[in-house]
Amino acid sequence: MMKRPMTFGRAIVVARKAKGLSQKDLAALIHKEEDERSISPQYLNDIEHDRRSPMSDHLIRQFAQVLGEDEGYMFVLAGKIPQEIREKAGERDRRDQVVESFAHFRRTITERN
Repeated sequence: MMKRPMTFGRAIVVARKAKGLSQKDLAALIHKEEDERSISPQYLNDIEHDRRSPMSDHLIRQFAQVLGEDEGYMFVLAGKIPQEIREKAGERDRRDQVVESFAHFRRTITERN
């Protein structure tokens, strides 16, 4: 049987359960940037089932911090590049560096031992 790939949602579930948190508990700890209100347990459920993904860097960082996960890993699983990196990558003199760095990342991550 093939192993299911790790997704952002699955990583949240695994880390949440390892911390002994319910969905309601975790949702109460994650706050929206725009109004500082907690996310809803239903929104968290949708994230955990990969029906939705966190739209903001702010939410991804909060999940990483609250669950004790590496922020970079969580960004990769969410399929996002942090805003500050996108801004740097958009600088005209950084194009070659971005291309080279991304190619190195792809080679490294896809190597099979």
